[in-house]
Amino acid sequence: MSNATTPPTKGHFIALLPLLLFLALFIGAGVYFQLAGKDYAFYQIPAPVAIIPAIMLAILLSKQKLNQALETFMAGIGHSNIIAMCLIYLLAGAFAAVAKATGGVDATVALGLQFIPAQFLLPGFFIIAAFIATAMGTSMGTIAAVAPIAFGISEEANISHVLMAGAVMSGALFGDNLSIISDTTIAATRTQGCGMKEKFRENLVFSLPSALITLVLFALVSKGQAQVTPADVDVIAVLPYLSILLLALLGVNVFVVLTIGIVFAGVTGMVSTDYEFLKFTQDIYEGFKNMLEIFVLSMFVGGLAALMQQQGGLSFVSGVMEKLIQRFSRKQGDASCRAAEFGMAGIVAMTNACVANNTVSIVVSGDIAKQLAEKHEVSAKRAASVLDIFACVVQGLIPYGAQALMIASYFKISPLQAVSCVWYCIILAIVSLAVIFFRPRSD
Repeated sequence: MSNATTPPTKGHFIALLPLLLFLALFIGAGVYFQLAGKDYAFYQIPAPVAIIPAIMLAILLSKQKLNQALETFMAGIGHSNIIAMCLIYLLAGAFAAVAKATGGVDATVALGLQFIPAQFLLPGFFIIAAFIATAMGTSMGTIAAVAPIAFGISEEANISHVLMAGAVMSGALFGDNLSIISDTTIAATRTQGCGMKEKFRENLVFSLPSALITLVLFALVSKGQAQVTPADVDVIAVLPYLSILLLALLGVNVFVVLTIGIVFAGVTGMVSTDYEFLKFTQDIYEGFKNMLEIFVLSMFVGGLAALMQQQGGLSFVSGVMEKLIQRFSRKQGDASCRAAEFGMAGIVAMTNACVANNTVSIVVSGDIAKQLAEKHEVSAKRAASVLDIFACVVQGLIPYGAQALMIASYFKISPLQAVSCVWYCIILAIVSLAVIFFRPRSD
């Protein structure tokens, strides 16, 4: 997400104060409401509102005149990467809303349940959640769709609620991390300047071994059986999901993929059910509204990043990271490249631990990661994958994240219990660190 303004050669820590203010407000409010016993404590104050004081501070700290500082801010908001990112968010939200309204989620769950052996319910629900999240591009939407069914079956089969919650959340985060229409993928690819198809393929190197190990572990601990009543499967309702997966893998432009997916989901709904055109248009708009928070926040972060870049904040962080990279890299080439990738992983992980939102952490860390990638010859697809992966890892392991809070409410367990069995994220972290350390850099 490189901005139009040219960063100064010398970095200044003071330029980071607006970002630190945003994190302090967001985290402080979350901790306060958590202590007060509020549900979804870290989401009581919307992030787009919490960032406004930070933007005001950044403008006050700017050495530019007020009109010039505002121009810098607006240039950051209007950068082509930010605008493209926001448009993709809208289309992804519309597809998810229309596909759900036309029965795509229910049909996919019903189809999956028909193929799950009774003795392997845990790995089965991991696969179902993974497929739906990959197709929908949202872990939250997947949890909302799958968790009630998984909870009922775990009750009937006498399966630990903590284990079942861990299986569903693991699958949801696997799919969210890998999906080409996930907001995290959109943010990672746009900030690093790579194609979604390339990022998907690179991501598989990290995600596929982690998913297979997770499946084996869930299969080993899978106990209990439940008689799942076969349901009528509307195969037509599943087709839109399959179509966008196929088109994305073929490398079709993401705007085309999502537009076709929206139209296909709407048409199949009209053909196979009583889904009306008017409802179709309303669901598209509902999907737009579902993405409002991340849409506005991405614009604000883009403007704030432009101000911090102009004032030397990003140069300061890059300088600190450079010193660390030089310290841990005795030679140039692969060693320097690996150190840069570890630096990217650390930045996005720490940011996500603070803001409890994987997409926000990627957007905030994107510029710094891109500078490191370009200087140390890390490919854009590798940089995008590293950002998305380590944001996913932290998001799945923080008990105050939205995913943990939501699934804990469905399964009537504590958020801390909910994250204790999200084995995929733990394994993904270990596998990814190993891949970065041992695998040669990608071109």
